[in-house]
Amino acid sequence: MAMDNFLEEVATKKSRGAETAIYVFANIMMVMCGLWAFLELQTLMAVIGAGAGAAEIIYHIVMLAITAGLAVLLFLNRDKVRTEYEYTFTNGQMDFAQVFNNKKRKNLGTMNIKNVEAMGLVNSGSFNRYINMPGIKRSNWFVNRDAQLFYFYFSKDSVKRIIIIEVSEEMLGLIKRYAAQGAYQVN
Repeated sequence: MAMDNFLEEVATKKSRGAETAIYVFANIMMVMCGLWAFLELQTLMAVIGAGAGAAEIIYHIVMLAITAGLAVLLFLNRDKVRTEYEYTFTNGQMDFAQVFNNKKRKNLGTMNIKNVEAMGLVNSGSFNRYINMPGIKRSNWFVNRDAQLFYFYFSKDSVKRIIIIEVSEEMLGLIKRYAAQGAYQVN
């Protein structure tokens, strides 16, 4: 019985200090905007009850909408600060996913390595040939610019695409093993 070639990797930020600071700041601002929105609601009720003019009522409605809207936006988007990419290789098949704060997972797609027209390291000469093609759709599925970046070039539904990921030497070896003849390019 043959063994499956399986490898799963997660691309995470090497330095998480700034990411954590932004995440904490987003949470603090979310709470502050929520409290401010609550205070604006209280003020709006008091102003309406006191029979204030239309300008003052409109001002408090606008402030309530802005602060409540900011609180909701921060709540919905704060997990995106901590984005990771997950790559799963199984017998020549690559699955890609984006993970937000280790909670929410978004599947990005599946690709058969044999269907890739060209692939290689981003710092190779071949990458520049493909990335500068007109009409190419680029997907950056990595978090560390200084990592070993790898690209896949392929056409799907007459759309030229290039996907850039972070790879380890082990993942690179599996990808090369399943690549079509001549697809892995150095220059």
